[in-house]
Amino acid sequence: MMTGAEYIESLRSLKTEVYFMGERVQSVIDHPAMRPHINAASVTYDLAHDPVHAELAQATSHLTGRPINRWTHIPRTQEDLVKKVKMLRVAGGITGTCFQRCVGMDALITLYSTTKEIDDKHGTSYHERFTAFLIETQDHDLMSGGAMTDAKGDRSKSPHAQHDPDLFVRVVERREDGIVVRGAKLHQTGAVNSHQFIVMPGQGLSPDSADYAVACAIPADAPGVILVFGRQVNDSRKWEGKIDQGNRKYGVVGGEAMVIFDDVFVPWERVFMCGETEFAGQLVDRFASYHRQNYGGCKSGNLDVLVGATSALAEMQGIAKAGHVRDKLTEMAHLTETMYSGALSCSYECSTLGCGTAFVNPLLANSAKLNTARYYPEVTHLAQDIAGGFLATMPSEREFENPRVAPFVRKYFSTGPDVTAEERIRVGRLIENMTGATPIVECMHGAGSPQAQKVVLQRLVDWKQRQALAERIVGVGEVGPGQADEE
Repeated sequence: MMTGAEYIESLRSLKTEVYFMGERVQSVIDHPAMRPHINAASVTYDLAHDPVHAELAQATSHLTGRPINRWTHIPRTQEDLVKKVKMLRVAGGITGTCFQRCVGMDALITLYSTTKEIDDKHGTSYHERFTAFLIETQDHDLMSGGAMTDAKGDRSKSPHAQHDPDLFVRVVERREDGIVVRGAKLHQTGAVNSHQFIVMPGQGLSPDSADYAVACAIPADAPGVILVFGRQVNDSRKWEGKIDQGNRKYGVVGGEAMVIFDDVFVPWERVFMCGETEFAGQLVDRFASYHRQNYGGCKSGNLDVLVGATSALAEMQGIAKAGHVRDKLTEMAHLTETMYSGALSCSYECSTLGCGTAFVNPLLANSAKLNTARYYPEVTHLAQDIAGGFLATMPSEREFENPRVAPFVRKYFSTGPDVTAEERIRVGRLIENMTGATPIVECMHGAGSPQAQKVVLQRLVDWKQRQALAERIVGVGEVGPGQADEE
């Protein structure tokens, strides 16, 4: 298992083609827009070597019996799923942001079971290929970027009916030694600092869209793979200073990118689905359940930081004892724990798939993510309420070096003899960072929008069973008109 430092150094050997602000990035490690996200991902490596958290962050491979990083582990028990959630909360509390590696983790878990089921039906050898790939990923402790979200084009049309056939990733050529894929995956978290991509279909597919039913693994620096790093709100602060960016070391959210596959060759040993459309929807649903489980863990860890920052600022500003402030802080903590409890519940209420993989309760997993999308913005709203208007009007950190105004900034932003202006602004910037547009949008649409969870909930809820409960209590079908209920 790599350490965080070894992970960062391993990225130097990659020749990934990355673009940002119109220019090619020569070194993602040394680029100020990307380094905070790399630091956040490195935490997933360091946790496995931390004596306090190693029990959560390490696991034993059921394939080799060797110790591995839990981020590459296939959960086999209820305990595995629970430890996954607890690990996510720890990492979220350390970084205060997204640490990126869970998409690849959930892709590994999902494909392990799905490839076995495809083989059972079609007599293919996907599971054998995938198992070999998984062992390699575990042994080398590789970070995988899960690539699922397509450009989609006109959402009312299926992939094969789009005006441009490349708006969903597809197979454009089948060769004796492999396939060639073309298309793009958007909003890919941690893409620029991943060792490899695990490509999967992003929705259920009809037989007419067989070319789009493709799952495969591609090195991040394979020929034809092009990454376009996305901008974030206030991202220029990353290279303008230290205080104004709020979370200097770990940044904000996950550093998303567009991943372009410009006729990329994939050898057959790295192809895990190719045309089996009837399994595409199942793969997506299964992946979504695992990934929606995560949000009650990682986001509650993030909110631990935000609750702490808001509480600290309330003390700095002399309002911590006010009844309404205590009430709002309590509500922030309550919503955070509610999110976390949802992630734990879907883990405890798990089942076991045919291949031995532990599977979260999908109804509860989708409920957990829906709660997170609803509660996370509410917690940020309460943080802004408590912090006050200065959150949006703080002067630049450069004013501390401006001889004309620095004394005034220090004087008027101080709230007491033991609270310096710089300390107050540092905490304020962290709250600003965590409650701005980027985290809210990511929390809303990461792992699927709230409507996606509602669609699953509508499908999974046993409406007739619940109706029967009510009808039994009131005696529907048992008591005739005008007849009195029997005592």
